[in-house]
Amino acid sequence: MIFSASRRTDIPTWYAEWLCNRLASGEVCVRHDARRVTRWLFSREAVDCLVLWTKNPLPLLGRTAFLREWPCAFQFTLTGYGEAIEPGLPDKRLLAEAFGELAGVFGADRMVWRYDPVLLNEAYTVSRHVSLFEALARRLRGHTRTCVISFMDMYPKLRRRLAGLGLREGGMDERRALAARFAEIAARNGMALRLCAEDVDVPGAEHGGCISRELAERAAGCRLEVRPSRQRTLCRCVASVDVGVYGTCGNGCLYCYANAGGVPVGRGSPLHDPASPLLMGRLALDDAVSDRRCVSLKSRQFSLL
Repeated sequence: MIFSASRRTDIPTWYAEWLCNRLASGEVCVRHDARRVTRWLFSREAVDCLVLWTKNPLPLLGRTAFLREWPCAFQFTLTGYGEAIEPGLPDKRLLAEAFGELAGVFGADRMVWRYDPVLLNEAYTVSRHVSLFEALARRLRGHTRTCVISFMDMYPKLRRRLAGLGLREGGMDERRALAARFAEIAARNGMALRLCAEDVDVPGAEHGGCISRELAERAAGCRLEVRPSRQRTLCRCVASVDVGVYGTCGNGCLYCYANAGGVPVGRGSPLHDPASPLLMGRLALDDAVSDRRCVSLKSRQFSLL
């Protein structure tokens, strides 16, 4: 089983205690609607990969001794944006240091650096992105082998929130040129550049999934029998179970599609109980709970990488 924690919220930043409680208990619940809940039951042996998505793992660093017993892989978003766009994040130098600390515990092969989304306006021009990307690539050299990029998708619910930023959608030629520069810089710093659900083709950059077979198998230490996720057009991820909840991240990034608007529910809210199997709320007596027992995806033709 591959767990994703989470595309929907930053669990390492806001819910590290809850995450470790779920791993220790061997069960986690995911609510689908007002009444339907799936309870996933698992053992350590059944979890092949635990993908942790974060922009700020600082609250998680004190728990690495526990987490190193699990097949963790990280999707770590680190950009050059300032407080006007990413208001809830600490100094990027601290985050780069945290990236290196995690790489020291889990290995560079399990650390994916995400420089996304790439948005363009008067402040963040092509040349400035190249400069910011190069500075970060030098800092992260040796701590990762993979960098994932994607360009800003202007979802309808984001247009009002982003109206004051003067964003523009770069043309295909501009995107291609920027991706090519990123690929060159990544290669110089020992990284492969991967494009996430993009229709841009450039030398030195490959199309691939964020949760790729390779990443999951490196975490698992063996071959896995995976299947495509088919989340959206052009997505090349393998299937996983996401345990997050939309609208629960307090990072406040303006471009985030996961928080539709208003104040998100976060750590410290009465709706979040670190001991609950649900990330938000608690099981009710009239919930229709379906139990699913997790099974490892290890290939029958077992071979260590």
